[in-house]
Amino acid sequence: MFDFIREYQLDIMLFLCGICAAVIFLLMITRFLSSGRRRALLITELTAFFLLWFDRMAYIYGGNQSLTGYIMVRLSSFMLFFLTAGMIFGFNLYLSDYLMDEGGLSALPLRLKVVRYIAIGGMLLAVVFSLTGLYYYVDGANQYHRGQGFIIAYFIPVVCVIIQYSVIWQNRKVFSRLIYTSLTLFIFVPFACGIVQAFIYGISILNMALVLVSICLYIFTYLDINNTVEHAHRLEMEGLHKEQESMKRLFDQAATAFITAVEKRDEFSQGHSVRVAEYARKIAENSGKNEEECSQVYYAGLLHDVGMIGLSDEAIQKGQDPEKGDNETIRQIPVVGREILSSITEYPYLSTGAYYSHERYDGKGYPEGLKKEEIPEIARIVAAADKYVSMITRKRYRDARPGFLAREALIRKAGTELDPGFAHALVKIIDRDGFGDEQEKTLTVERELDCSEYRDSMSCGIPVEEKITRIRFRCEKMDCGSDEFSAPSIILFDSYDRRVHRDRKDIEELSYYEHGEIWFNNHSVATFAREIREYPLPPSERTEGKNYEIRMGRYRDHIKLVMRSPDNAREVVVALPNSSDSVYVALTGEHCRLRNIQVLQTGEIIGEKDIPRIAKEISHTDGMEGDLKNIQIDHPLSAYTSAIEIRDRLKLIFHTTTLPGSTLIWHCPYIVLYYSQDKTVGGAGYREYAMIKLDGEDNGSNAYARNNCNVTHTSAFPGWEAWKEANREGMECRITLEKRGNRVTLSTENLGIRIQNVTELSDRTGTVYAALTGDKCALTDIRVQ
Repeated sequence: MFDFIREYQLDIMLFLCGICAAVIFLLMITRFLSSGRRRALLITELTAFFLLWFDRMAYIYGGNQSLTGYIMVRLSSFMLFFLTAGMIFGFNLYLSDYLMDEGGLSALPLRLKVVRYIAIGGMLLAVVFSLTGLYYYVDGANQYHRGQGFIIAYFIPVVCVIIQYSVIWQNRKVFSRLIYTSLTLFIFVPFACGIVQAFIYGISILNMALVLVSICLYIFTYLDINNTVEHAHRLEMEGLHKEQESMKRLFDQAATAFITAVEKRDEFSQGHSVRVAEYARKIAENSGKNEEECSQVYYAGLLHDVGMIGLSDEAIQKGQDPEKGDNETIRQIPVVGREILSSITEYPYLSTGAYYSHERYDGKGYPEGLKKEEIPEIARIVAAADKYVSMITRKRYRDARPGFLAREALIRKAGTELDPGFAHALVKIIDRDGFGDEQEKTLTVERELDCSEYRDSMSCGIPVEEKITRIRFRCEKMDCGSDEFSAPSIILFDSYDRRVHRDRKDIEELSYYEHGEIWFNNHSVATFAREIREYPLPPSERTEGKNYEIRMGRYRDHIKLVMRSPDNAREVVVALPNSSDSVYVALTGEHCRLRNIQVLQTGEIIGEKDIPRIAKEISHTDGMEGDLKNIQIDHPLSAYTSAIEIRDRLKLIFHTTTLPGSTLIWHCPYIVLYYSQDKTVGGAGYREYAMIKLDGEDNGSNAYARNNCNVTHTSAFPGWEAWKEANREGMECRITLEKRGNRVTLSTENLGIRIQNVTELSDRTGTVYAALTGDKCALTDIRVQ
């Protein structure tokens, strides 16, 4: 290695001088260092540059007997010893400045002061001893030779660096990892090279090492500053982020407090805006909006009804239904809201959301009658959320509507009142997260009932299902005349909200009807039920004291109730109109108090043999049978046709009829695209690719497939009421399925609802099956072409 350095050392020196010159230039234009450290580094780098430059000149002009050679050899030899001490002085300046500035020392360590004077003394000795020949001498051939005292020139730097390192070690905690590494290199690399240099003549290892470590000192300082700047920037950004979060929380709290104060004027509006904001954010997220856009939608939803502050207390207390559209005062809410929020110029979307969220997609809204994309997008999102929340919460002019009725309203209003994209996005959110409706949350069975006149107090409906349910309570007679009849009873009924109704409008909207009434004293009345039959039980089955008990369960279109009281015990079998309707039991009575009402699930399942059949089962699949067996679907997805493998292209043609009692849009046929090892839906290795409802709904993409569903209503679409009526009467449906590679295209049009769904398979099974199913409908004459 030494031979290589000896041969190329002049080139190496020139290369290192070039790097050192570049560093000096960078230091002259650098602004990221303190003036003290910058000055110290400049002195160090300049000293290193000239040290190596003069060392190289000494080699070049050695033996050159010209006047230039005479001068350069002697000048270069002097500068070598002078600048070696100068390097120690420059490094000492750098170390001192760092400790006082970055290290935060109140006073400079005495040892560094001593080093400063030793370095200055070393430079003075270089002047004196160069004249005496103690360090070096030049012979008659103009060749450089070491003097007898040259070792003194090495002793001074060694002593200095040892003292400097003692200071570095003592204060090592104040140095960053990079700075400590660079200081350690500056101390020990030249120290080691100096030892080697003492025994090797003709190679300037020490001087080259000094230049290298001086360059490293700058590089490591630069890297350390970068880390410091990055750390400071990170802290600044974290601080800014925390400040933004704090401001956001403050704005959120202020906005929430403000709208809460506005809504407190009307007990039926409290919490409405927060729920609208939450659903609006979910719609935005489901529609692919970024975080900032979702946040804007949230606050637009939160403050969309701030214009209520402009209503008088009298107008609020009237509680007029805004859907009637004849109250000009109500129509001023968005105008007042815009006036209030327009002053928040940093967030113009707030006034936009408040002003336009009452517009309708078909142009029949207010205040400007805009339609479709003329309405700002943020307002269309808020409008969908507002419509849904309004339906599922109680208002002054009506009770809360069940979630699934609100869901149907979203489908019905998509493309007319609401933006179809955002309405369908909200439907998917409801299907994923549940309805979240107020009525369902508060629908718990009452613990006590005071029944004066018959039916003036009734419990909410307790569902009768295949799982056996037990109802227990105590019944006490009210204080009334001894001749007054006093007894509890039950009402068998069906309704969307699980409540017994008397109002004609509620009966129609909530599809309420009664199957019958049953008392505990061998008396019953059948209304919609086809038959009620009673079977007495032995006296040992009666209860004691004032305790009453009902044990009930259902199998298809029959229910059985075991009713036990202190005076009677019997089994009651009820034949329902069909298997698809729900049935609930409501407790009531006359001149009695029901106490400690308990509803218990036993976990037992009632079977066909547990209920005697008292009426023939009604089937809606007695029609013509085609290539596949007819099916009756009493409940959502409760029955499927056998599998049909999709190879190239096929058509499914079938007849559909909705079952009695079906009233919702999605009571219609569905088609499922899937794969399973045994070809059945839900079988081993089941993978569902798509589910398309013929009302135009789809289940979207999933882990196994990507679906792109396009639904349009043609001019042949008669409206939803006529569409449902046609389903009740029965209609023929056609579905075309075409498979090309990993893509399956489904096409169908039924009463003006045109559906085209493209399914791109993500897996590589290759085989795709189709099966028909649905909700509350019968499928007959199923043909495969």
